Amino acid sequence: MRITIFGSGYVGLVTGACLADAGNHVMCVDVDERKIAMLRRGELPIHEPGLDAVVKRNFDSGRLTFTTNAEEAVGHGQFQLIAVGTPPDEDGSADLRYVLAVARSIGEHMTEYKVVITKSTVPVGTADKVREAVKASLAARNAIVEFDMVSNPEFLKEGAAIADFMRPDRVIIGTDSERATELLRSLYEPFTHNRDRMIVMDVRSAELTKYAANAMLATKISFMNELANLAEHFGADIEDVRLGIGSDPRIGYAFIYPGVGYGGSCFPKDVQALKRSAIEVGYDATVLTAVENVNNRQKHVLFNKIKAHFGDLKGRTFGLWGLSFKPNTDDMREAASRVLMESLWKAGAKVRAYDPVAMPECRRIYGTRDDLVLCKTSPEVLEGADALAIVTEWREFRSPDFDAIKSALRTPAIFDGRNLYDPARMVQAGFSYYAIGRGKRSLASQS
Repeated sequence: MRITIFGSGYVGLVTGACLADAGNHVMCVDVDERKIAMLRRGELPIHEPGLDAVVKRNFDSGRLTFTTNAEEAVGHGQFQLIAVGTPPDEDGSADLRYVLAVARSIGEHMTEYKVVITKSTVPVGTADKVREAVKASLAARNAIVEFDMVSNPEFLKEGAAIADFMRPDRVIIGTDSERATELLRSLYEPFTHNRDRMIVMDVRSAELTKYAANAMLATKISFMNELANLAEHFGADIEDVRLGIGSDPRIGYAFIYPGVGYGGSCFPKDVQALKRSAIEVGYDATVLTAVENVNNRQKHVLFNKIKAHFGDLKGRTFGLWGLSFKPNTDDMREAASRVLMESLWKAGAKVRAYDPVAMPECRRIYGTRDDLVLCKTSPEVLEGADALAIVTEWREFRSPDFDAIKSALRTPAIFDGRNLYDPARMVQAGFSYYAIGRGKRSLASQS
C-alpha cells in the first residue's frame, strides 16, 4: 500500500517506519527542511530505542522516503495520515492550526480517492473540521474528488513505541465508511493477524477514546501520589499499600507507582485539552482539574524535602540523576527535573546533573549557565555535591555503589523521587533517605 504521513516527529516517524517495515511504501512529509535533511542523512531528530535501525532498513530499501513537497506527498499515498503537532494553546486547548493546514493542503492537491486519517491527538469534533477544510479546498478549485474521513489515534509509549506499534493492544478506527474500514483492516492486518485487535466505532468516540485513555492513566498516577502524601502523614508505607491494592485485578499494578508526577508530551497536554473541551460544552470536569492540581503540586515534593532538610540552600550544590520525564527517552517536556532545577536555582543553589540520553536536550533548553554542570557519568554528579536527588528511574541508577555515594557527597543524603531503594537499608547504611510515601521501619521490623 502507498501511504503519506504529514509530520515526521515522534508519532509520524514511528508510524511511517513501522508501516514501511511491513512492506508498504511510505512517504513522510514535513515543512521543516532541516529535519528532512537530517532524516535523509540517516540522523533521527528524536531518541527512541530501536527506531534508528527500522528507519535505516526501510530508507535503504526505498520503502521509506522523506520530502518537503506537499503536492508530491498527496499524490503518493491513498492513505493520508495527519500526524503533526497539536501543542496547547494559551487557554489549554489543543492548537489545531497545523492539522487544518495539512487538511487544506490535501484538498488543494488530491486528484483521486483518498482516506484522510487524523493520527494526531485531537479534541472531539476535529475530524469534522478536517473534513470541512478538505471540502473547502476542493471547492475552491471546483474539484469533485471522493474521500473518506477516519480517526485513528495512536497509543505509543515513549521508550517502547516500536513494540507498541508492531504488537498493538488495540487499533481504534473511527469512521462511518465501510470502504475505509476495509482498507484500514488491510493496512493493519500484518500487526493484528494473530488476534483481531481492531475496534471500529464512530469518529467522535474514537477521538474521545484517545483522551480518555491518557486521562485515565494520568488519574491513576495522581491518585497514587495523593495516597503517597497521605501515607507520609499517617506513618504508612506506600510500597506496601501499592502491593496491597495492585493485587486486586480490578486495579492492577500498572501506573500505580508513586513519584514526582507525570510529564512528557501527552499526559499534561491531553488532560489540559480535555478539560478545556469540557468547559467549551459547559461541563465542569472536576476530576480532571484535581488530577492536574495534584500533579503540579507533586513536582515540588522533592524540592520541599530538600528545603526542609537543609534550610537555606544558597551556595549549596545538588546532584541530579535523571533529566528526562521517564526512562528510555530524551523528552524533557513537563519533566519534574525542570521544576526541581528551576526551584533550586531560584533558591541560590547549583546543580550537577546526568542523564543517559537527555543531556543535549537539557543544554538546548537551558543553554550554558554557571549554576548547571552536565556530567558525563552518574558518579561525576556526586563530586562536590551536598546531596543527591533522583528524578528519573533509569536502570543504571537501581544498584549503585552506596559506599562510593556516601564518601563522595558532602552530606550523606538522598532524595529519591522514584522510590528505587529500601528505606531501612539506606538508614542502616548511614544515609538520610527521603523517598515518596515510604516508611523508615528498621530491618528487624521487616523480618
